[in-house]
Amino acid sequence: MTALVLGLVMGLSVWGIFAGIRMYRADAKLPSDLVLALEVGSTRTGAVDSLVDRMGMRYAPAVLRMMGPKLVARYRRRIDLAGNPGGLTIDRYAARRAVYGFLGGFGGLVFLVKGNYLLALILFAFGAFWTEVGIWSAIRIRRDVIERTLPDFLDVLAVVVSAGLGFRQALDRVASKYEGPWADELRITLRQMDLGMSRRAAFTELRRRNDSEQVAMFVTALQQGEELGAPIVDTLVSLAKDMRRTDAQNARRKAARAVPKATMMITTFMVPATMLLLGAGLLLGSGTDFSTITGK
Repeated sequence: MTALVLGLVMGLSVWGIFAGIRMYRADAKLPSDLVLALEVGSTRTGAVDSLVDRMGMRYAPAVLRMMGPKLVARYRRRIDLAGNPGGLTIDRYAARRAVYGFLGGFGGLVFLVKGNYLLALILFAFGAFWTEVGIWSAIRIRRDVIERTLPDFLDVLAVVVSAGLGFRQALDRVASKYEGPWADELRITLRQMDLGMSRRAAFTELRRRNDSEQVAMFVTALQQGEELGAPIVDTLVSLAKDMRRTDAQNARRKAARAVPKATMMITTFMVPATMLLLGAGLLLGSGTDFSTITGK
């Protein structure tokens, strides 16, 4: 009887493997709801952050009450600007703030009692700012990626529009070929337009969700072109050129700011270290008898 059950299980397993291979080779398409579930699951937070969320979720309402409505609204906007990294929400932020604040505060007090003030200061800073560091970094990285993607996107969009497609259809077609935060933002905008929001209102929301000067230029140019009746292709091409010119100017500014920093680092660290190394080499190579100096 046991052998029969094992044989049946092995047979079903082999059949499942071959069925999966056949579906893969046939390019079987998943249902739309399952595709959406897989996309959402791929953006979930990591194991460590998930554990922290579970530990601190019960204290999240208390943290939000202590923050107050204005501060909560401010951090909700910052999380939106960061693109909800790892599925971060305001509740998850409050949970992590509670856990990291407790760990940093408790560890800081322990080392403060022991007299290790440096480690105590580091742990206090960890508890106060560790959650903020992730949001600040995500905002900066996301803004940089969007600003690098936008000029090329506008060139492709101008080509597709000039080929005869309407702006709405061209935007959908080009956005489907891109990946990353800018493509996600466009999909949100298109979804809002599908739900009945006007194009002007949807692009205004797009500008509100992104703390980027180039996104603001893109939305403003589209809205002004729509009001004045300017050709959309000329607007897109001109906007892409302006963005590349702005990128080049910003790169030159960053290079100009980097020169004094590099000079300061060289002057502060490398020159004294080099002088000490040369002086020590000359002193050791001179054959000086140090016993006459030290008296030993």
